[in-house]
Amino acid sequence: MGSFELLSKNIQRKIWDMKWDRFTPIQDQTIPVILNSEKDVVVSSGTASGKTEAAFLPIISMIEKEATTSLKVLYVSPLKALINNQFERIERLCEYTDIPIHRWHGDINQSQKKKFVNNPSGILQITPESIESLFINRTEQVKRIFEGLEFIVIDEIHSFIGQDRGVHLRSLLSRVEQYTKKTPRIIGLSATIDNFELVKRWIDFKHPENVEIIEAIGSDKQLLYHIMHIPTGEDRKIKVELFEDMRELTRHQKAIIFCNSRGSVEETTVFLNRFAEREKMGETYFAHHSSIDKKEREYVEKTIMESKLPKSVVATSSLELGIDIGDVDVVIQLDNTYTVSSLKQRLGRSGRKTDASQMLQLYTTKEDSLLQSLAVMELVLEKWIEPASDYPFPIDIAFHQIISICQETNGITYGDLLERIETNHILHTLNTLDVQVLINHMVEKDHLEIIQGKNELIVGIEGERILRGKEFYTVFMTPEEYDVLEGIRKIGNLDKSPFVNIGDNLILAGKLWTIKDIDTDKNKVYVSKAVNGKPPLYLGSGGKIHKKIGEKMMEIVCGDREFTYTNEEAAHTLRDMRKKYQQFGVHSNQRPIWEMKNETIFETFTGTTITRTLCWMLSSFGVDIDSVDGIGRITIEGSKDLLQVLQQIQLKEWKPEDLLPYTKEGEYYASKYSVFLPKELQDRIHIAHEIDISATLDYLNSFKFNVIKLI
Repeated sequence: MGSFELLSKNIQRKIWDMKWDRFTPIQDQTIPVILNSEKDVVVSSGTASGKTEAAFLPIISMIEKEATTSLKVLYVSPLKALINNQFERIERLCEYTDIPIHRWHGDINQSQKKKFVNNPSGILQITPESIESLFINRTEQVKRIFEGLEFIVIDEIHSFIGQDRGVHLRSLLSRVEQYTKKTPRIIGLSATIDNFELVKRWIDFKHPENVEIIEAIGSDKQLLYHIMHIPTGEDRKIKVELFEDMRELTRHQKAIIFCNSRGSVEETTVFLNRFAEREKMGETYFAHHSSIDKKEREYVEKTIMESKLPKSVVATSSLELGIDIGDVDVVIQLDNTYTVSSLKQRLGRSGRKTDASQMLQLYTTKEDSLLQSLAVMELVLEKWIEPASDYPFPIDIAFHQIISICQETNGITYGDLLERIETNHILHTLNTLDVQVLINHMVEKDHLEIIQGKNELIVGIEGERILRGKEFYTVFMTPEEYDVLEGIRKIGNLDKSPFVNIGDNLILAGKLWTIKDIDTDKNKVYVSKAVNGKPPLYLGSGGKIHKKIGEKMMEIVCGDREFTYTNEEAAHTLRDMRKKYQQFGVHSNQRPIWEMKNETIFETFTGTTITRTLCWMLSSFGVDIDSVDGIGRITIEGSKDLLQVLQQIQLKEWKPEDLLPYTKEGEYYASKYSVFLPKELQDRIHIAHEIDISATLDYLNSFKFNVIKLI
């Protein structure tokens, strides 16, 4: 029996109504597995391949008879905007059924939430933070809400794996299962994921073999790609040339232009709109990032989606996930991404039309960015992406969840609390002794309180302060921000900083503003449209890179291959970069240490974590490290016999604790809740996230290190 025949009559009718003549490959593979098995499923295929329908067509077929009186599907999304995007899409699929669809996040009004709580039914679209709010604020109703649940659909599941937010989500889902009559099946959707064994364990650590992976290998979309190198530095004239080229490329096309920082988004938007306005085209480019007010972002998404004219959006990763802004002709990336998976996710935003090619234009403005962009692009072409990894030692999330569990239960015995953690689908990895140390510390610090007589733990006074804060529902760190207002209209947010002053200019929502007043008590900045030429404030960002990217950069810079997908300036720059490696005979299996009169530069060309670990090891042997850049280039003050030090590092029996005295305050791992941990657990979480002795020693054993004197 084919996939179509397996679906319910109402869904078959809807498919006919949508005039589909066939299913996509991922849909044909997924529909029978969901309908004919009890397995959890991970659906992995490219952007716009029909993953949402692959999951929901069979699910709707299975739940439609009971979904009017019971909640059957929890759809979990990393973004509120994605929920809003998918709401109408799923609603259309349910057109010939009576299945209600509900949304629950911070922007949904209380009357709609109350209506759902009174009659939990159908499909509930929700973020992890809103699931947390149910446990905190609807403790009396959670059993009735979740008892009939059968499916949990996790969209963009890769964005959760290995993240603090993913630990939080998996813990919440484990707690949801305590109220369900039967264990809900988890259906994960992703366009970019690897290391499926880890994903299986994340979904079901007891029986990972019961998780079915359905993967559509490759894509039939042709990928057209090009790298244009325009070295700008601080030269405004050359920047104008860069944006002129970008304007020419997007003049008649809808584009998403990705930048690595909010400041870069704002600068790019202003420059491009100046060109458009000069051509009497009006506002053609719109800024989109997390600091722009939600209403402004929604306006941008709607404008781009509905416009018949070639309007484009300039964005950070805020548009990397599947928010629908319609068909995009070309994706532009300004300077390198930090991960291969990010670039793959971004280029997948184009080429959604039938028979359309995916188009990617990369612009680079610095030598290192060119080299890293080439490395990332080559790895995309090799079909490699970063393997998913664990979030190690999630004791900080345990702190948060212990407060939440004590609130949910309105008191729980010490033994029952330990059992909850030990049986939790993700916190079970923690050692019971560590959890006991944490609980005892929480009691000592009044985060928890023991009720005498009952011998139960409840939320203590200090725990209440955390619990009742507006940020409790999230486990990820968010910067302190000012609200930015023009009169009473909110434009967006600005990170709090001692460098923000009255009279400064800033760019926000693609426009230039002058700061007129700062109300630090109310966290508000008042602005007006700028009329002076004062340069604006910009905010930057960085990211960790995988060792595979570092190794690929070394392979490129030591090789002689010419890349046909670059402009002549890129080819010329790469040839110049290669000269010193060729002059001194450096090969890709070597790592150079450039020794100069007053400093030494050690080019590690490996992953960020290995580089940092190596820095702390070097410091422990008295090496005076001045700085480390984004691609692992270590600058050392003065001269030191580094080869001898590296040999000593290889011979030493290392314990991670040996490196803690050499870790500067700003280098210490910090998460939202790690500051509440006892010192011994803070050290352990830093070691787990930032130190990798085994990988660093393996790195030192894998390459030859050459000292090259440039004096």
